[in-house]
This record gives sequence, structure tokens and C-alpha cells, in this order.
Amino acid sequence: MTPMNRGVPVTKAPMRVAVTGAAGQIGYSLLFRIASGAMLGEDQPVILQLLEITPALEALRGVAMELDDCAFPLLAGIVQTDDPNVAFKDADVALLVGAMPRKDGMERSDLLSANGGIFKPQGEALNAHAKRDVKVLVVGNPANTNALIAMSNAPDLDNGRFTAMTRLDHNRAISQLAEKTGTTVNDITNMTIWGNHSATQFPDLFHAKVEGQNAAELVNDEAWYADTYVPTVAQRGAAIIKARGLSSAASAANAAIDHIRSWHLGTPEGDWVSMGIPSDGSYG
Repeated sequence: MTPMNRGVPVTKAPMRVAVTGAAGQIGYSLLFRIASGAMLGEDQPVILQLLEITPALEALRGVAMELDDCAFPLLAGIVQTDDPNVAFKDADVALLVGAMPRKDGMERSDLLSANGGIFKPQGEALNAHAKRDVKVLVVGNPANTNALIAMSNAPDLDNGRFTAMTRLDHNRAISQLAEKTGTTVNDITNMTIWGNHSATQFPDLFHAKVEGQNAAELVNDEAWYADTYVPTVAQRGAAIIKARGLSSAASAANAAIDHIRSWHLGTPEGDWVSMGIPSDGSYG
């Protein structure tokens, strides 16, 4: 008898999805959606390979218990470990979520040093153990720098296997534009985020479309664009921290799901999405 998931036959072999920082806020918001089929499709079984630091393994055990209790038809197995060599073994997808965030008084060199200690060994483990066509998404900030560190330590993997997340900014830009134009997010296509996930990013309305119409021409308000729209999108994370006392978690997890889903399943005809990719020197 063919197993089913919400009426969809499940006949594919499981894909292995590695998630670092799996017991953290973003990880907790992420894992259940991966197991439900939201990321790779409702006919794609998954084996979750969850990496945490040693002191967090007990918390990770609790997360795994909850995943078991959901009885997801697509969840074919769970690996819990503090060893990146185990977590990335034969991984088809790797979501690098765990990172050292910048704190008050921390110099950039301190941040780079701390994250180098995380992403260097993870890059080496991916290089040694992941599938050669693994899809790597770095979520942990500074995402672009951390992706570069991991990529630089995986010389046997094609650089194109490594990406950094700007999809959260992309989604924020779409949402703010929909609100301004009195439309829904479903009406907006061809959004682009230039730059990285930082205050210097640039959400592009000149190529975006609202119901097929050029977004910049439709809005026709340069002051709003420069003084309200761009800062709102770029500083949304800080606004969320101020409002709830914690950084974005569910929205970041959702963006990671969207990023990998678009990469794995493709985008609608004529549309595109935003992600940080290795530079060929043509931008910036």
C-alpha cells in the first residue's frame, strides 16, 4: 500500500536535511514545517539531521520528541548530534542557522573570529561528507560573510552550492509594497534585494511589478521610496526586536523555507526571487 500525505502519494526516497542550531528559536520554527513538506514538497520524505552545541543536546532531544509526537507522514528519521561530520553526512540540503550574533560592544573582528570558529569546521564537514550537489543556505548572520567562510573551507564543492539568505528582506519588501498599493502579496512579482542582509541593502521597485505594472511607476512617490520604504525594509529586524524583545524567528524560518523551496522546485514562469550567491565580480 502506497503511503499518503494529505492525499498525495509518497513514493520518493527520503532527502537528508541538515539543520544547525536546531534547538534555537529559528530552528524550532523551521523543523516542523520542513517535516510537514512545506520546503521540499508534500510528496518528499525527509530525514532531519540536527546539529547543536553539546550543552543544548538535551533541549534538542525535547524538540525531537515533539517532532515524533506530530507523526508527520513525511518524517522518515531524525539524527541528533553535536558532530558536524555526522550532521552533514550525505546531506542533500544544509541549513546553517546557528551563529554568533553581534552584541553591543563587539568589534567586527570579534564577530568574524567567533563565526570563523563555527563556519570553518562546518564548511570542512560539508566538503568531506555532504552530497556533491548539496544545497547550502546560510541563515546565521552575518550571513554573507559566514557563507563565504563555509564556502572557502569546502574546496571540493562547487561554489554555487553555497547561498546566503536575503529572502526575509525580499518578503518584507513585498509585504510593504502590497500595503502601500492596496494589493496583496500575490499580486507582486519580480522583487529584487540588492546587497546583503544589512542596513545597506536596496529593495528594487524599478524592476518589481504590481499586477503586471511597474512598481516604481505605480507608486510614483520618490520621497516615500527613499525615506520610508527602503529604511522600513532594511531596519525591520531592529523594529521587531524593539517590539517583542527578541529577534525575528518565525519570519526568518519562513524565509529559509521559501528560499530552499524556490531553489529546489523552481519559481513561477517570468518571476524571480532574491538570494545571496557567490560573486563573479559583476556587481558591487
